[in-house]
Amino acid sequence: MTERMRGRPDGCDRALCAEYDTALLDLDGVVYAGGVALPHAVDALTAAREGGMHLAYVTNNAARTPQTVAGQLTGFGLPTGAEDVITSAQAVARLIAEQVPPGSRVLTVGGEGLRVALRERGLEPVESADDDPAAVVQGYDAAIDWGRLAEAAYAVQRGVPWFASNTDLTIPRERGIAPGNGALVEVVRIAAGGAPQVAGKPQPPMHRETVLRTGARRPLVIGDRLDTDIEGAFNGGVDALLVLTGVTTPAGLLAAPPPHRPAYVDADLRGLLVPQPAVVPDGDGFRCGGLRAAAHGDRLDVEGDGAPLDGLRALCAAAWTAAGDGAYAGDAEKALRTLGM
Repeated sequence: MTERMRGRPDGCDRALCAEYDTALLDLDGVVYAGGVALPHAVDALTAAREGGMHLAYVTNNAARTPQTVAGQLTGFGLPTGAEDVITSAQAVARLIAEQVPPGSRVLTVGGEGLRVALRERGLEPVESADDDPAAVVQGYDAAIDWGRLAEAAYAVQRGVPWFASNTDLTIPRERGIAPGNGALVEVVRIAAGGAPQVAGKPQPPMHRETVLRTGARRPLVIGDRLDTDIEGAFNGGVDALLVLTGVTTPAGLLAAPPPHRPAYVDADLRGLLVPQPAVVPDGDGFRCGGLRAAAHGDRLDVEGDGAPLDGLRALCAAAWTAAGDGAYAGDAEKALRTLGM
């Protein structure tokens, strides 16, 4: 990719699964959507693992335990141990444990994964603001009701330290995009004011938790979200592969500011198994494969003959060069239509 794509202007001559020792994979929108494995995910990850790449699954979804997540992945045909799953529940539990006395009560608004992670840190989950909690924590749980959110608001209003596993506003499901934990955090913020300490991607506590648990030396972050997966990689100083199987659209990628720009982009996880092509300067634009892209005033243009993904890569270089340290706000609609995107 280009220098703006995390310093890899020469692309990657080897398959990514050979270039990096550990894949730090997001789950929702990357490996599966809800309870259904995404197309090509299982076969691609199996091939990457057989080629020597360690697979670790890093999720902002705090609802389920690592054992449950590992069981689901194993059921898809991806043999996985609980030690291969890192959750934002684990990251936020460590963050809380560092700030409250051992054995403290924590008002827990979330699923079983969050409660298990807190107990592993010697903390006691409780249900009410009247249980004298030392902290209140929110994590995603599809079964959360008004009463649980109200308890969190009462505690925050009383000055109890507030934590959140993550603040993803949405979560991909089988039927579409649904509200995520960030939407529930906003409910409490509207009622109580303030803002929580956040542990999950893209915040440093999640990266620290991942490194501690995986021992990765040359990791590659793989995700579908610019503002969590890709920004988390940026904050951690590691490369990232964006896959277009989740929430990010080609238009959204072109408008990405520097912290949201991945080293690589591909349609799906099959991108792990192939070299990534270089994007090179070409006159007033950039070329990738047989396609050339350039920014002309407030619009992007693309020409040539080649794979649509190569055109998107060239468009990213043109858009991000034109935008500099900002977000490209020009017209890319015609160029994307030309590529069939």
